[in-house]
Parts: sequence; structure tokens; C-alpha cells
Amino acid sequence: MTTDSVLGAERLTGCQLADLAGELGDLLVDAVDGGASVGFLAGLDRGAAARWWRGRAVDVDAGRAATWVVREDGRVTGTVSLAFADKPNARHRAELVKLLVHREARGRGLGRALLALAEREAASAGLTLLLLDTQTDSPAESLYESTGWTRLGVVPDHAADPAGTLCPTTLFYKRLGVD
Repeated sequence: MTTDSVLGAERLTGCQLADLAGELGDLLVDAVDGGASVGFLAGLDRGAAARWWRGRAVDVDAGRAATWVVREDGRVTGTVSLAFADKPNARHRAELVKLLVHREARGRGLGRALLALAEREAASAGLTLLLLDTQTDSPAESLYESTGWTRLGVVPDHAADPAGTLCPTTLFYKRLGVD
């Protein structure tokens, strides 16, 4: 495990991720309950959310993903992950996934700090391009726009929100190490 000195974020091993799956599951449930379109529908239960996180441990151990968590008062309040491309012609890029901040911890810059951490870590690993998608007109979309991500376009009816309604998704990219 490595810790980011500025944010106090911990980069997890697969075993650590599996051990924290319950807490990460709580964070995921909080995000879905708060209306975030992060791949799950309303009514997500803690057990299913924890199982989803445990499944990510294999990817972390295999080097296909990296996950960081922030804890406040002993509780996981934020996380961000990178999913690395596995094709030989795409090893310069990754996808930013599951940037989550607990509703009680929002408004203090934690999401922005986690985003900056993922960008720094990606650049340190030699990556030059990050991609992501987010629900159009969501608070997350505003965050990405305000931090220098480039809007690529909108895909209509790309994913369902937690209520099951199909919504548009905005695709973004950010080139790293390029001024």
C-alpha cells in the first residue's frame, strides 16, 4: 500500500480492496441512493455492492486496475479507480472509473482531489491519455469540465440512471503531460 501524502489516499492491493469491500459497498450504495449514475440501479443492497468490489480485487492484483481510498474518522469517504487498457496498442491510456465521494463528505473538494490524484498517478505510470464517461448534466460533468477535461460528445440513451430511466452520457478525455 502507498499513501498520497497530500490527500492521505491509500492505493490498495487486491487483498486490501477485498478487505474493504463492505465499506466500499456502503460508499457505492450511498452514491446510487443519492442518484449517481455509476452503473447500478436503485435498491442496490450492501451485499451486492460489496461483491462487486471484491470482483475488482482480481483486476487490481493483475495490474489491470488501480484503486485509491480516502478515510476520514476511520471510514471510507471517497474512492477513485483507473482501469488500464490491456491491448498492446492502447497501453498509453486508462479509463477513470468509480470516482465516488460519500454525500456527507461532499463540498470540501475531495472529488477534485481524488481526480487530481488519479491524473498524477496515471502520468507517473507513463500514461498520456485518460478517458471517462458520466451522466450528462450531472454534478460530475461540471467537475470534469472545470478541471480541464475535454468534452468529446454525448451518446443518447447510453445508460440508465438509478431509477432505470435511459439518460445521455457525456464522454471526456484528458491528455496528460501536454500543455
